[in-house]
Parts: sequence; C-alpha cells; structure tokens
Amino acid sequence: MKPKISIDEYIQKLTRFAGSDYGKLVRSQFQDNEGNSELAMLVAPSIEELEQLKKAVAIMTPSEKENAANLTDEQVQKISSDAQVDPANLAIFINGYTLHCKRVS
Repeated sequence: MKPKISIDEYIQKLTRFAGSDYGKLVRSQFQDNEGNSELAMLVAPSIEELEQLKKAVAIMTPSEKENAANLTDEQVQKISSDAQVDPANLAIFINGYTLHCKRVS
C-alpha cells in the first residue's frame, strides 16, 4: 500500500488543533466516564501527546517512515520504547495513520 501522505505530513495535520479550544471541545465530546479520550487524539492531540508523537516519528528510520502503515505491533512497541513515549498513544497514532492511508477519497 502506497501512503497518500507521508507520516511526517500526517503528524503536521494533527498540529492544527493540538491544545486549541476547538481541540479541547472535541476531546470533551469523546471522553469516557473516567475522562479519557484517546481516540480524539487522532483529531486533536494534547500538546504533550503531540510532542511524544513527534519524538517517536523523529527517531523512526526512513524505512519505518515509508512503511509506517505496515508496522507490526512489535515494531511500534520498540519505537515507543526507544523514544520513551507512551506505547498506547503511538499505537493509536500509527493505526490512525494506517486508516487515513486506506481511506477512499
């Protein structure tokens, strides 16, 4: 599968609402009863989540970036460990990217 956009371009799309009032509104709409809204991260990450994602993407090899939509769970876990970021958030981000790449326009 050839990605429509690179993972670097995808992360730039996420910066638009990171930490904004609109992003906070989106996140509040998707909160569970514990106040978590992980899936909203795909549209409006918090500033902290975005920084973690940028850190993880920055350490990815060119091959990992080119094939990000096909990374295995083990590869995502290793990247998150190497970058010292939350593995669940990185997995959600990678899955969101994969879905974005597979989306029919």
